[in-house]
Amino acid sequence: MARPSVAHIDLGALRGNVGVVRDLAPESRLLAVVKANAYGHGAVAVAAALEPVVDALAVACLEEAVELREVGISAPILLLEGIFEAAELAEAVARDLWLTVASTHQLAQLETARLPSPLQCWLKVNTGMNRLGVPLELAADCYRRLGACPNTRGDVVLYTHLASADSLHSDATARQLAAFDGIAVDAQRSAANSAGVLAWPASHYDWVRPGYMLYGNSPLDAAHPNTAALRPVMTLASRVISLCDVEAGAAVGYGGTWVARRRARIATVAIGYGDGYPRHAPNGTPVLVNGRRAPLAGRVSMDMITVDVSGVPDVAEGTGVVLWGEGLPVDEVARSAGTIGYELTTRMTGRTPRISRDGD
Repeated sequence: MARPSVAHIDLGALRGNVGVVRDLAPESRLLAVVKANAYGHGAVAVAAALEPVVDALAVACLEEAVELREVGISAPILLLEGIFEAAELAEAVARDLWLTVASTHQLAQLETARLPSPLQCWLKVNTGMNRLGVPLELAADCYRRLGACPNTRGDVVLYTHLASADSLHSDATARQLAAFDGIAVDAQRSAANSAGVLAWPASHYDWVRPGYMLYGNSPLDAAHPNTAALRPVMTLASRVISLCDVEAGAAVGYGGTWVARRRARIATVAIGYGDGYPRHAPNGTPVLVNGRRAPLAGRVSMDMITVDVSGVPDVAEGTGVVLWGEGLPVDEVARSAGTIGYELTTRMTGRTPRISRDGD
């Protein structure tokens, strides 16, 4: 019998979330971000499901793009970080990839390269994130240089990244968009990440670039009506493998960090930090047992967690447990653990199988 921990991936929910993006940004083309193994959901299965319903895909680097091309994904794929060495340009041509140019150094590499055919390029501009992108004051000149470069084909897309769009009450996004609008070139534009799609319609422009919301999660720091239709794509599940009753004063787990205040029933579940469940999740972090909430009780181990199921009826060995997903948002678990849902899904290990289903 296989170990019961598994991540169920609902591809129907994924496509439904694409529909949410289309409804919110109907005039924009959709570049779906599938970097970091599709945020832990399985890049190959996710890209195959998205290819018919989006306009292009995006990954962080060449290796991620090659994985998709090797399994037959033919949609346009943008390299969000561009290339790291000039030698990668020929591979980008061979794989028919779209290229980010995010620095004058990358621009110079492209201008001096001898390539068998030109590349579709996106020019990234730093409007306040201060991470990647050509300086704002050089943007117009870099755009013109790219347009004149024989190694560039088609229209160059001008894009930027929003640093604080998840913060609904920050004025940083408005400042970034004003700076972006001030670049004096006539170009297709892109600014909206998931938070931009959900909460900042002025950021939609010609292309939107959702990632996290495609997987059914909200990046926003407060409730927002536009998130209501999102459905979680990943449900991380396992089963109870052992039960024991402990008396008041008994400690559970490594270091005895959880101590029973009264007689309690403790369920051991086959999931741990070796599967990607956060080791730093504290006592009280919610899990679903038999569809009911129960608190984590004791430190997370490599292969197991322990849960106080005293208030949950009909728990037995083999009872189903949901760690996050349907019925328990990953962002809620992440807040309990002092992190963000992005980290929980992307750090899931290869030991946990992803089982995709093509629901409606």
